[in-house]
Amino acid sequence: MKFQRNSPIPSDRDLDSIDLNIVRALAVDARLSYAELGRKVGLSPSAVVERVRQLEADKVILGYRALLDETAFGYSVTAFIRLTCDNAHYRPFLKFLPSLESVQECHHITGGDAFLLKVVLTSTSQLESLIERLLPYGMPTTSMVLSTPIYRQQDEWLVKNLTSLSR
Repeated sequence: MKFQRNSPIPSDRDLDSIDLNIVRALAVDARLSYAELGRKVGLSPSAVVERVRQLEADKVILGYRALLDETAFGYSVTAFIRLTCDNAHYRPFLKFLPSLESVQECHHITGGDAFLLKVVLTSTSQLESLIERLLPYGMPTTSMVLSTPIYRQQDEWLVKNLTSLSR
């Protein structure tokens, strides 16, 4: 199967079925040895090393990480904050944003609000302080997360979609 630059996979080269199988296997278990990965995709360890390095160079594989439980470190409050932001406050807010350590994600969105922030904190008093710090930039509307009935890691849904794309 061919994936081109304007396709779902950003790469300057086409990804073949072996590349897709490597990506799938690493998304499930990034700690696989090159030998084990080679057995899974039908290549020698040295050929797998070369393929993986090329996938990294092409920015198809962006990195590897451990998934941590935020609550184990005391971060038990998750909230989403929608922020209206007029033209005068837009650029100042973007400059201010990197100073907010509790912001895990910030999305520039359509509709009545300008931004959607996902924040993770240790307490509601921290959330209150954060909301107060946002007030000079616009009107925040906050929703606290009570539970998360479904949580998909990027690799889980992406691997599923890679599977359907390659058929």
